[in-house]
Amino acid sequence: MDGNAIDILNVSFGYRPSQDILNRINLSIHPSTITAVIGKSGSGKSTFLRLMNGMVKPREGDVRLLGRPIEYGKVHTQRLQIGYVVQHVGLFPHMTIAENISILGKVAKKPEQEVKDRVKALLEMVQLPVSSLNKYPHELSGGEQQRVGLCRALLLRPPILLMDEPFASLDNKTKKGIYHYLLDIQKKERRTIVMVTHDWEETAALADHFIWIESGKVKARGEKSALAGLKDTYFAEAG
Repeated sequence: MDGNAIDILNVSFGYRPSQDILNRINLSIHPSTITAVIGKSGSGKSTFLRLMNGMVKPREGDVRLLGRPIEYGKVHTQRLQIGYVVQHVGLFPHMTIAENISILGKVAKKPEQEVKDRVKALLEMVQLPVSSLNKYPHELSGGEQQRVGLCRALLLRPPILLMDEPFASLDNKTKKGIYHYLLDIQKKERRTIVMVTHDWEETAALADHFIWIESGKVKARGEKSALAGLKDTYFAEAG
């Protein structure tokens, strides 16, 4: 695509008028890359991601997705172009894995066979057996559930994928396995991925670019190659 995938233009946001969580943020996210948003707890990282998803509206400024401003009256339509993955997955416990993954296909009124074929293709990408489709979330491990959540987010082939601390609750071995699946999917289906994380090693393993948010402002940003020079400062200030 031409231009930026996401533009944050002079954005300020706060739940109270006198207290901004984010203050005059100006930046752009390049298309078809993985950008990690790092910073300590309470810095504004997750709020930053919710702004991109249209879940909250800026007090000032504009958010543009794929060159278009978010239309908050029609935000549900624009969200069909955005995959969203969260830490605790959010699978529906009363639905099978097949139903959980395919639910957005029904919302978007996609043909049933097209959805089934896409579900099987995604399972293959994350190396889950087809037999998983008839199981319920509680029958899968945490890592398997997170892979299902990734499949669900990617069902409609969204050009943008937002991830909020998606692997924080997993052990290191499981996380590294999922890193492999995510990078493999990115090679096969390139898209813009923005990932909030507190994990420095995760940022180094996955990101093409990073944005360090501190006290609601962008403290530093750049390509992965710049991370090494910031590591000591980051751990000293952001912990």
